[in-house]
Amino acid sequence: MTTTPPIPSRFKFTQKRIDQLPPHPKEARATEGEYSDTEVAGLKLLVSKSGRKFFYFRYSVNGQKRAVKLGEQGALSVTEARQQALERRYQLDQGRDPQAEKIALRAIPTFAEFALQEYLPYARQHKRSADSDESKLRVHLLPRFGAQRLDTLTTRDLQRYHGEIKTSHCAATANRHLSLLAKLFKLAVSWERLAKNPCLGVKKFQENNQRHRYLSQDELQRLFQAMDAEPNQVIVAALKFLLLTGMRKEEALQARWEHVDLDQGTLFLPDTKSGRSRYVVLNPAALALLQAQPRHEDHPYVFPGRVAGRPVNNPQKGFRRLLAAAGITNLRIHDLRHSFASLAVNAGATLYQVQHLLGHASAQTTQRYAHLSDDALRTASAAVATSVTQATQNPTAANPSDSSDGGP
Repeated sequence: MTTTPPIPSRFKFTQKRIDQLPPHPKEARATEGEYSDTEVAGLKLLVSKSGRKFFYFRYSVNGQKRAVKLGEQGALSVTEARQQALERRYQLDQGRDPQAEKIALRAIPTFAEFALQEYLPYARQHKRSADSDESKLRVHLLPRFGAQRLDTLTTRDLQRYHGEIKTSHCAATANRHLSLLAKLFKLAVSWERLAKNPCLGVKKFQENNQRHRYLSQDELQRLFQAMDAEPNQVIVAALKFLLLTGMRKEEALQARWEHVDLDQGTLFLPDTKSGRSRYVVLNPAALALLQAQPRHEDHPYVFPGRVAGRPVNNPQKGFRRLLAAAGITNLRIHDLRHSFASLAVNAGATLYQVQHLLGHASAQTTQRYAHLSDDALRTASAAVATSVTQATQNPTAANPSDSSDGGP
C-alpha cells in the first residue's frame, strides 16, 4: 500500500498544486495551514479547516511582523496574487509600509466615537454650553452622522444638514448646530484625527436678531392655566422662573442651590454669556417659586433633571405641550426673556434698569426694547400738548393775574 507524500510547506504556487491542497486537519491546534511561494518572497497561502484558501503577503517593518490579505483563491489567480505581492514588495523597497494607509484609516474614529469619547469630555471642561451640545448630538447629529468615519463627512454633507435644520427650526438654530460641528472638527484636526475641517466652506445664515415676540396678558393667563395641568412640574417651575427673572435658558437651568440666597433675594451666576459673573435680583414671585421647590440632598441643581446629579436638560417638549394646550403659536423659550423685558418697561422701568435686569453687557443690546417705552413717552408728550392747547384756547386761564385794562 502506497501513501501520498506530505505536501511541503514551501513550493512553487500553481493552480493545480493549490487545488490539490487538502483542508487543514480538524484535529490540528492551529486553525489554518500556511504555505509559502518559492517564486515571490512573502507570498503565502492559508488553508482553513473547511478547505477555504486565501492569499496573504507577509513582511516585517521596523521589527514588527505584519500581513496583508490579498484575496481568496479562485477569486484571485496565482498570477494576480504574485502581482499584488510584488507591488507591496516594491513599496517596502521604497521605504513605505504597504499597510500604512489601511492602519491610518483604521485609526480614524467614527463621528459617534469622537463626539462621545473625546469631544464631550473636552466640552464639559471648557464650555458652558456642554449640556446643550450633548442634547444636539444625542437628538440630531449622532442619529445622522454617528456611524460615519470622520474623514468621510464632506462640506456638502454639512451644508445640506445646515439647510435642513434651518427649514425644520430656524436660521439661528441652524447656526448653533454649525458652530458645534465647526468646533468638533477643529478639535479633530488639532488632535490629528483629521487633516481638514469640512465646516470651513459652510457659511452661516443671516439671523434676524430683531425679532420681537412678547406674551400678551391673555396669552399669559392661558399659559399659566396650561401650566397648572402639566404633569412635569419641574419644567413648569423652570419656565415660570425664566418669565419671572428674564434669565437666559441655560443660566436658569444651571442654577445651583449653593448660589441661591433667599435672605438677600439673589441668585449668583458664576458664568454668563458675557463671560462675567453677576447677581440676579429675585422678585417676590421668583422667591416664592424657589421656596416652593423641593430640595434633594444628593442633587445640587434647583431644577433637577431625570438623570441623577444633572439639571433639566432641555424643556422643549414640555414647552411645546404647554403652548399647544394654551393655544399659543410662534413662541420660543427665549421669548419668555423678551416678555419679561416688555413687562418691565411697561411697568415704568428705564432701559438702563432693564439692561441690568437682563445682564446685558452693552446698552446697545437693550435698545431693542426702546420702542416699548413709546406709550410712556406718548403720555408725557400728550400732557405737554394739553397744557399748550389749554393756554391757546383760554389765555386768561393760562395767566389769571394778567389784567386786560392795565389797572386803575
